[in-house]
Amino acid sequence: MPKVAQGGEISVAVAGGYGVGLTMQLPRFPQPGETVTDGVLSSGHGGKGSNQAVGAARLGADVSLLTAVGEDAAGADAVAMWAEEGVDADAALRSPAATMTGFILLDAAGENSIAIAPGALDLLTVEHAEGFRSRIAAADIVLVSLEIPLAVAARVLEIATEEGVPTILNPAPARGPLPASVWRHITYLTPNRSEALTLLGGEERMPAQLADDLHRLSGSTVVMTLGGDGAIVASPDGQVPIDPVPASAVVDTTGAGDAFNAALAVALAEGAGPTAAATWAARAGSHAVAHPGVLPGLPTRTDLGELP
Repeated sequence: MPKVAQGGEISVAVAGGYGVGLTMQLPRFPQPGETVTDGVLSSGHGGKGSNQAVGAARLGADVSLLTAVGEDAAGADAVAMWAEEGVDADAALRSPAATMTGFILLDAAGENSIAIAPGALDLLTVEHAEGFRSRIAAADIVLVSLEIPLAVAARVLEIATEEGVPTILNPAPARGPLPASVWRHITYLTPNRSEALTLLGGEERMPAQLADDLHRLSGSTVVMTLGGDGAIVASPDGQVPIDPVPASAVVDTTGAGDAFNAALAVALAEGAGPTAAATWAARAGSHAVAHPGVLPGLPTRTDLGELP
């Protein structure tokens, strides 16, 4: 039977990417072949796995992280940041390949476009997943995203099943339908609308139908995020819409999904049902978009208030 935290500190095991984010703020996105000037460049910590690990730690969880970074200055900066944020990254691979780098274009409306060079993340193997087993077994929930090789992500999910630990798969970035063998190891699936379309083969349909179809395909509880339109929870009990939480301002949407997933993981680990957990997670996403950069926008418990 899946474990449920019974009071006290809860534990979240995270498997996913770390990367340096190089952000260019522009008045608007360039068209192909066009140069747009007046940009403002900034850099910071990024990567879905790292962001989600930090987000869960800020919300009070005991967090362990499986990822990979280079034996370079960016990797050293990552290790120092995790120590400061209270994330156990002892399982992280230090690789001779470069630390993942993401190039983020951000327009005046706060929308983003991202390109990624995986670097060290491509050197993670299923053996590294096996080395993470003890932390998975000790966790109340396991949160996995797809910037790491699919075989590694799939093995982490499988180990969690073997250890009786519930899982969340945040299928980002989604590159296509998942192998059929992966679905049975996913307890909660958290795509956004475009990721849901990709997982289902790209055929356009309404959000409610997307969530329903993914639930039937995967057998998991689907928590599909819809940006400013909230979210949908699709489970064996039916569908529940999650109302959007208006942001005080929309400054940068880059970390909204990571803030949402971190809060969802913490809430579920504390024993909340998926609807209450998604409602709380929506607050986290709303908080994130009101801040420039990802780490500055990841909320604390004080920022979100208590679970509904």
